Amino acid sequence: MFYVYLLQSVENPEHFYVGCTADLKKRIKQHNAGCSIHTSKFKPWNLRGYVAFDSEEKAQKFEKYLKTGNGRIFQKKFF
Repeated sequence: MFYVYLLQSVENPEHFYVGCTADLKKRIKQHNAGCSIHTSKFKPWNLRGYVAFDSEEKAQKFEKYLKTGNGRIFQKKFF
């Protein structure tokens, strides 16, 4: 399975991050450990939600959508 996930910063609750991974638990631990330069300054993170896909291609397309203007509206409405 492939997961598209939405993280929310604990320290800066208005800051969100969208990502895609095959190992959700491991990836969240990496974000909270500061292993990603894009998310290290906003750690710690809480998982707001995720969607599982049976193909990496579908997951990547959904991740890309969530990073668009309409995708951000979708995030606010459903996550």
